[in-house]
Amino acid sequence: MNVIDSRLLCVLEQIHKCRSVSAAAAALDLSQPAASVALAKLRRHFGDPLFVRTSAGMEPTPFCETLLPSVRAALEAVTQVLEHRSGFDPATSERHFRLCMTDISQLVLLPKLWEKLRLTAPGIRIEIFPLSSDTARLLESGAADLAIGLIPQLDAGFYQQLLFRQQFVCLVAQRHPRIRKRLTLAQFEAEDHAVVSSSGSAPLIIEREIARMGIRQRVVMRIPNFLGAAFAIEHTDLVATIPKRLGDVLQGRGAFRIFPVPFALPEYDVKQHWHARYHQDPGNQWLRSAVSELLSESARE
Repeated sequence: MNVIDSRLLCVLEQIHKCRSVSAAAAALDLSQPAASVALAKLRRHFGDPLFVRTSAGMEPTPFCETLLPSVRAALEAVTQVLEHRSGFDPATSERHFRLCMTDISQLVLLPKLWEKLRLTAPGIRIEIFPLSSDTARLLESGAADLAIGLIPQLDAGFYQQLLFRQQFVCLVAQRHPRIRKRLTLAQFEAEDHAVVSSSGSAPLIIEREIARMGIRQRVVMRIPNFLGAAFAIEHTDLVATIPKRLGDVLQGRGAFRIFPVPFALPEYDVKQHWHARYHQDPGNQWLRSAVSELLSESARE
């Protein structure tokens, strides 16, 4: 017998404590024959009687006395393993979370997330990665904890939760020379446009739908992110089509006018995504709950 069942070690320890096989069996809720069989297995394994019958009861041999400290240490270690539960206390945690998100999510979420962290989780650190073709690998490997955005290419093994539905608006400068009180389809087709060429899904939705409907869009500037496009618009006579959440953030923070898109663009779902490996992780659960709560509050506002 090369492997000792921890239950056999429990019998050994209990016999040492009770000085009786039958009393040890009762304490462990075993039958007396089962305890005797366990002792016989231990004797064969160690090549020692372990206990001998005396007038005072079952007395341990010298070998058994030297063995008992290691047995107790092993049982304590097993107990610690079996009773271990993963936990997460945001108030004391110093965990480093990594999130993948678009520049829009950074503008909408990060200020409120940081405010929440300062109040409830002051030791936590966060690091932001852009959404990319590598996002799925980062989530699967644990190099990223959470991804926020429209990520339709994720395979099986990932969870997702809807945060909000995103719409589009058009952005022009406050002092645009031609567009004042409203933006018509004719004006949209007549003006020069700045478009975003990021790897996110929103620019692809806009481009695909404009092409599908045969709407003319004269693109004269391509910018790698929505934030750059927004501030270029402020000082030019260009038009940009952007997600409404970004328009809400920019409203009142610059010399902009925001108009409904003069044709139908589909809404799209913004979700948070995580890998199944971390679905039960308490820290990841807390982070997902915080993001969901904050973006839901932002939606209501």
